[in-house]
Amino acid sequence: MGATDAFRARPVQQASGHAPYVPGSLLDVLGVAAGVLDREGRIVLWSPQAEQLFGWSAAEALGQYAARLLVAEDDVDAVLQLFAEVMGEGETFAVVFPARHKDGGTRLVEFRNVRLEDRHGEFFALGIATDREVLRTVERDLALSLGLVTQSPIGLAVLDTALRYVMVNPALERIYGLRAEQCTGRTVREVLPRADTGAIEAAMREVLATGTPLLDRMAIGHEGGGADETQAQLVSYYRLEDPGGQILGVATSLVDVSDRHRALEEARRRTALIADASVLIGTTLELEQTARELAEVVVPRLADVAAVDVLDSVVDGDRAAAPAGRAAVFRALAVAAARGTDATTAAACADAVRAADPPGRIAKYDHDRLVTRCVRTGRPVRISRVHAEDLPEIARDADAARLLARAGLHSYMAVPLIARGEVLGALDLKRIGNPRPFGEDDAALAAELAARAAVSIDNARWYQRERATALTLQRTLLPQRPQDPVGLEIAFRYQPAGTASRVGGDWFDVIPQDGEKSALVVGDVMGSGINAAAAMGQLRTAARTLSQLGLDPAQVLHHLDHTASGLDQMIATCLYAVYDPRSGRCCVANAGHLPPVHLRPARPPALVDLPAGAPLGVGGIPFENTAVDLAPGDGLVLYTDGLVETRDEAIDARLEALLAVLEDAPAGLEATCDLLLESLRPGNDQDDVALLIARAVPAPPAVP
Repeated sequence: MGATDAFRARPVQQASGHAPYVPGSLLDVLGVAAGVLDREGRIVLWSPQAEQLFGWSAAEALGQYAARLLVAEDDVDAVLQLFAEVMGEGETFAVVFPARHKDGGTRLVEFRNVRLEDRHGEFFALGIATDREVLRTVERDLALSLGLVTQSPIGLAVLDTALRYVMVNPALERIYGLRAEQCTGRTVREVLPRADTGAIEAAMREVLATGTPLLDRMAIGHEGGGADETQAQLVSYYRLEDPGGQILGVATSLVDVSDRHRALEEARRRTALIADASVLIGTTLELEQTARELAEVVVPRLADVAAVDVLDSVVDGDRAAAPAGRAAVFRALAVAAARGTDATTAAACADAVRAADPPGRIAKYDHDRLVTRCVRTGRPVRISRVHAEDLPEIARDADAARLLARAGLHSYMAVPLIARGEVLGALDLKRIGNPRPFGEDDAALAAELAARAAVSIDNARWYQRERATALTLQRTLLPQRPQDPVGLEIAFRYQPAGTASRVGGDWFDVIPQDGEKSALVVGDVMGSGINAAAAMGQLRTAARTLSQLGLDPAQVLHHLDHTASGLDQMIATCLYAVYDPRSGRCCVANAGHLPPVHLRPARPPALVDLPAGAPLGVGGIPFENTAVDLAPGDGLVLYTDGLVETRDEAIDARLEALLAVLEDAPAGLEATCDLLLESLRPGNDQDDVALLIARAVPAPPAVP
């Protein structure tokens, strides 16, 4: 390092105990040349920078007339005139002119001349000059920097090496919600008390220590005093150095991406809501349950209160939306309200729930109501900001309107439930505690949720109708309360499956025969639904007809097998028994059915050992008769597999459970039926159950 460099880098101690100040090197960048002229214009002092700028050494320049040495001949008179004014009147002049260089060329320089006076009253002229191109470059860079700082939408700040704010631009003032003077001289902790100042200062110190910038770090949280909402910024840190490498501090830039961040978060929220709806809506084929699932999915993420209503005509199977100019009749299926809110909001939501139609109610809405317009047009209806005059169009009546006003309803939307081109009803949404009004994005999201849910609701209503049809058909085909046959006491139950797709194939029958005999039948058509119920009816009719021919059970099953083979490949199991009260003997044949249980007083119940036989419809396989003696008090329990079969237990274990229940059965047959269903069927309604219990009683004397 030369003497000049050593002098330039030497710290200057400041007053008041402040840290030493190290001069910067901007003057070196500008290469400012200095020279002093006497009254006649001769050069008496010459700086090293002057030698660099003009090429003349001090030895060559000192004593020379500056005008002759540096000024082109065409400009000499003008320069001398200006020099005379400086020396005579003390004026300062600035001029740009092409100065002569020692190499014979010229340099465009910017020149300033100032009069000096020594203690003897002698005047001198101080001239300073710099290369015009270098100066213009610095000026452009400075102008660009100032423009970026003051006009850029990016927040910019400069902090010194002690991490105190030196400069804050207007954009950062807006982001922080603070004026620049509230930041200058203060630390990060003082300016941003709500931010993670420890992480911010650690990042700044790392940049100061390493000189490696940290770029585009996402910062999410509350920042300055004016920020009430969560903010998101891309923050970068840079170390500032002067041209000589001296560390000046750290600069930070903040790009406010709060809107973009909120949009992304909203998109994620909507995607998550749609994904949840795909999983949570339509878990069953129950109409009311599906509606509840829809209402609970949208609360509270989309609305504070949600209601699902369908057109009553749609539930009945008609395709009929509300005609123009006429009222619409709705059946309320579900209402849901936000939970876990503050007491005030919870009370408001409760008022809004009371204003809605309770599930199960049939309600008529006039043509001017918004929900009627929604189902009539098949398009969403939205009031972003609800006013008092809007409430009569939303509420079912004046009392409901008053409840909604008290609840503070401020935004409303109704979205049609459309499936397979048919308007089924509407999803009714209200915001009370959520301060944001419904927007177009909310309407689009609600429409997508409603469209997905409408398909599930449509499936549920058709399955519900199919189940009702199958049940009606099956109950019509099953026997009504038969009279107890001679020598037997009977009890029976039929319990349908819980879903429409499982109803259909189970049956039982008690058929009187000639000679005081009785036929006992239990069967199960494989499959479900209306087809299974219809096949069951055909087999039951055939069995009743065959029973009148005096055939033994094996022969009856043989003919039923032939009948089943003609029922479009329908397969069924069947247990057919004929009891003769005079002999006390029961003849039983089995076609692939579960064995009956033999009940005997003072002895444990036992499964009747029967050949399994092939199911009806297989064809060509003979059946066998087995005799079972029934003394008075003995009984037979005939049942279908829905009583004992489950998905997670072996059939042998379930049959053991059946025997265990019967071992403690009450004396009454009706009570025994109830006990079996309660013990073996809790929570299991996946299949029909047909149950028939017959107990032998003493036969009356024979009629001569």
